[in-house]
Amino acid sequence: MFPSAETWGIVADIALIFGLPFGVMAFLLERTKQRQVEQEEIYQRLSDEYTAFMRLVIENSDLRLLRAPAPGADGSELTEEQLERRTAFFSILVALFERAYLLVYDDRMSKETARLWHSWEDFMRDWCKRADFRSSLPMLLQGEDEEFAKHLARLAVLEAKSQGQKPPDLRGFGVGADG
Repeated sequence: MFPSAETWGIVADIALIFGLPFGVMAFLLERTKQRQVEQEEIYQRLSDEYTAFMRLVIENSDLRLLRAPAPGADGSELTEEQLERRTAFFSILVALFERAYLLVYDDRMSKETARLWHSWEDFMRDWCKRADFRSSLPMLLQGEDEEFAKHLARLAVLEAKSQGQKPPDLRGFGVGADG
């Protein structure tokens, strides 16, 4: 004998009660995995761009961007053309940092996103240890995203202070001399 319509109705209700939550859970899990893959792809593209930037730095070793300048070095040992190229490199770098900030940084990051972000913040701190980079920031941060500019300016002030040096004047970016 075939099951009655009432039996089929009960079976359908049971399938709905258990199947719908399972389907929603599967959908949410898949969406979370997709978001994680997208985040990793963004991070990989940004890393590739930073790697390409560092190749340019190596090709332009006369600018001495791979090692910290001597204390008190103000770039006067560089020619006008070298100073111009250095400024262009710093501008490219700030644009790359801003892109990383806009695409990766969030006030409420997951543990994985925070891990990815901290590697970018380490790059920013490394460059902010350079007095020549810090002194270029007031010009380079003009017109950049306001929150990013505040973030990088704060890092620059903190790095200058950690080296016992006078921080650049970045008050126009919402950061005082105390960071």
